[in-house]
Amino acid sequence: MGQTLSEKILARHCGKKQVRPGEFIEAKIDLCLGNDITAPLAIEEFKKAGFKRVFDRKKVVLVPDHFTPAKDRKSANQAKILADFAKEQKLVHYFEVGCMGIEHALLPEQGIVYPGLLVIGADSHTCTYGALGCYSTGVGSTDLARSFVDGMCWFKVPSTIRFVYKGRPNKWISGKDIILFTIGQIGVDGALYSVMEFSGSVVDNLDMDSRFTMANMAIEAGARAGIIAVDQITLDYVKTTNKSMWSKYKEEWKKLRSDSDAQFAKVYEWDISDLEPQVACPHLPSNVKPVSELGSVKLDQVVIGSCTNGRISDLRIAAKILKGKKVKSKLRLIIIPATQQIYRQAIKEKLIEIFVKAGAVVSTPTCGPCLGGHIGILTEGETALATTNRNFIGRMGSPKSFVYLASPAVAAASAVAGVIISPEVLTK
Repeated sequence: MGQTLSEKILARHCGKKQVRPGEFIEAKIDLCLGNDITAPLAIEEFKKAGFKRVFDRKKVVLVPDHFTPAKDRKSANQAKILADFAKEQKLVHYFEVGCMGIEHALLPEQGIVYPGLLVIGADSHTCTYGALGCYSTGVGSTDLARSFVDGMCWFKVPSTIRFVYKGRPNKWISGKDIILFTIGQIGVDGALYSVMEFSGSVVDNLDMDSRFTMANMAIEAGARAGIIAVDQITLDYVKTTNKSMWSKYKEEWKKLRSDSDAQFAKVYEWDISDLEPQVACPHLPSNVKPVSELGSVKLDQVVIGSCTNGRISDLRIAAKILKGKKVKSKLRLIIIPATQQIYRQAIKEKLIEIFVKAGAVVSTPTCGPCLGGHIGILTEGETALATTNRNFIGRMGSPKSFVYLASPAVAAASAVAGVIISPEVLTK
C-alpha cells in the first residue's frame, strides 16, 4: 500500500519503512523554531531541567518577530531572553531586529527550510513550510524545550486530506482566495488533526508566494500541516535560496510526492474557474463570502502584511492598485513587508514610495497587528480588513472590534474605496 507525502517524511525521520495514521512515533527533527513569545518558556524549561547545551546549534532557530521592535519593557525582556540564549548557545540562526523578519517568511527566504525536512516550531503557522514539500507543524513550548535537548519530538501520525483545484481562475484570484474558499467550504474543524495536501492544475501553476499562503492557513481549518508536492516551481525557488542543497538533493526531491495508491481520508475537488475574490467575515476564518455579497462594509483600517501575505509579490499587487491613488480620508492603511530583504526590494522597486504617496504607513517587519500586539490595535467599534490569517473576537485589539480577511488586491482596493470592494472595481 502506498503512502502520502507526509507519511513518507515522517517514516523516514523515525527510521521506519512506513507509518500509518493514528500511530504514535518519536522522530528526529531537522529544525526547531521559537519566537519572542514562545521560546522564552522553552528556554526556561530547558534550563530548569538542568541542561546546558542544545543538541545542535545549527538546528535551533530563534526569531524575535511578534512584539519587536520591543513595544514595552515586558516585550523587551522577552526579546533579551532570546538574544542571551542565542549568544550563550552560539546559535547559527538568530535574527536580531535589523536583519530579521516575520519567521515564516524569513526561514524559506534564508534557505533554512527546504524539501523533505521535518520541522517543528512553537508557533501554529509553522505549517507554512509545507509549501516546499516538507512536513512542518506547530508544537507547544514544552515540546520545543524537549527538542532543544536531543532533537527529537513525538507525533501522532495524521491522516491526509487531498484538495484538488481545477479550472482557470481569473487574474485577481490568489492563494489567499483559494484557501479562504476552502476553509469556508469545510469549516475551521474540517481538517482537524489532518494534513491538507493541495494539488491540481491550479496549484501546479501557483507561484511560491501563493503556495506559502495556502500552507500557512492550513491551521485555520484545524490541520496539523499543509503540504504541496515538489515540482519545478519548488526546485527553482530553492535554487535561489539554498543552491548547495539544491545541487545535492534536487533529483531526490523530485520524488517527494504521494504515491498513486496512497490512502486519503477524504478528497475534495473543485473547479474554481468562476471563483471571485473571497472575504472572511467576523469572527471566524470560515465565515467566508464572495466579495460581491458583502454589501457596504465601512473600514477604519486596512493592514497588508503578516506571515500570510507580506511577501514581495503581495506588495507588488498592492502597489499596482494604489499607484496614483489616495487612501480614503480618515482610513488608516498599514503596510508591513515581511522581511528586511523584502523591504529592501520594495524600496528598490519604488513600491514604498507608491505606498507613502497614497497615504499609507510602512512599518519595519513585525507580526504586530496580526495578533493585537502593536502597530495597529483596534479600539471598540472599529472595523479592519487585513491580509492576516485570523479574525477571532479580539484578535486585533478590542473584543468589540471587527476583522475581515482578504487578499492584498482586495485590501489595497478597499483602502482606496473606504469599503470592502473587488479590485476589479478600480481596475476596469
